[in-house]
Amino acid sequence: MNVLRKEKGFTIIEVVLVLAIAGLIFLMVFIALPALQSSQRDTARKNDVSAVAAGVTQYTSNNRGAFPTTAQLASYVKNVSDNTTSVLVGTAGANPGVTPVDGVVTVYQKAVCGTQVTIGTIPLTAGTTRQYAVVTKLESGGKAAYCQDS
Repeated sequence: MNVLRKEKGFTIIEVVLVLAIAGLIFLMVFIALPALQSSQRDTARKNDVSAVAAGVTQYTSNNRGAFPTTAQLASYVKNVSDNTTSVLVGTAGANPGVTPVDGVVTVYQKAVCGTQVTIGTIPLTAGTTRQYAVVTKLESGGKAAYCQDS
């Protein structure tokens, strides 16, 4: 009697196919990871802008409407992320095109955010003495600038 014995196990083609599929999955994860991290840093920078704006509002409320200097604002700004290296109080002239620096949040007194025309530059328009604009630079969108009004 001729009995065929069938061995148990995987063929080399099945093993190579599984390894190729696993390799594609890892490749997709490693390609998507930097974009995800960039998006998270941008979210943190936007939160930092909100924290700085809240600090300016708190300072002006506590000091009869006086606008803070950089040193005075430092004690009112809490919980900024590691993505923000410094917070500055700048001056804005008439209709300036502000180009923010990476990792720096800048507050401009008597200014209101304009419409972003060129990537990386925010035009500020003149505002009242109580208005201010807070500006920072984002990573995504071609290094777009982000501006928040008071």
